[in-house]
Amino acid sequence: MQHKGTVCLESRRLLLRPFTMQDAPAMFLNWASDSEVTAFLTWPAHASVEVTEAVLKDWTAQYADKKYYQWAIVLKDLGQPIGSITVNNVIDDNLKMAHVGYCIGRAWWGKGITTEAMQTVMDFLFDEVGVNRVESLHNTRNGASGAVMRKCGMKFEGIHRQADWSNAGLGDAAYYALLAQER
Repeated sequence: MQHKGTVCLESRRLLLRPFTMQDAPAMFLNWASDSEVTAFLTWPAHASVEVTEAVLKDWTAQYADKKYYQWAIVLKDLGQPIGSITVNNVIDDNLKMAHVGYCIGRAWWGKGITTEAMQTVMDFLFDEVGVNRVESLHNTRNGASGAVMRKCGMKFEGIHRQADWSNAGLGDAAYYALLAQER
């Protein structure tokens, strides 16, 4: 694989870019402080913008690593981050596999934005990084996340029973993936 790191990516409505410390207020207000948004995530809703700043300090410190992928999802018309999309720590150079996760503010749910961001990242991973397999999972109680995966052409691979832990508690995980040859 040819790791590129978190480079700027663009789609019709979105700019996917590295986070900066200046994104803390928007991140806090647009999604990180919303317990409904974080219900199926492993981190709790941020209690203050200072928590968001600490997270961003950690994220931005890792951008020098070409194997680190953490994008701000910026709606071009709005000009500020409304969510994030990342290649989680599960990336394997031998398998040429990347595991992608995403999170978006509630105000932008159901508008195809997460699907557009996911498709843009998948295209980048396949075309530029040389990934063979992109995978993702969702808690079975979060069907909207599975819809994003299906809309991006990912294939349902099965359910791992009680294999997902989030703020909603223990749950079943539905796995999806797409191989480069299936595009």
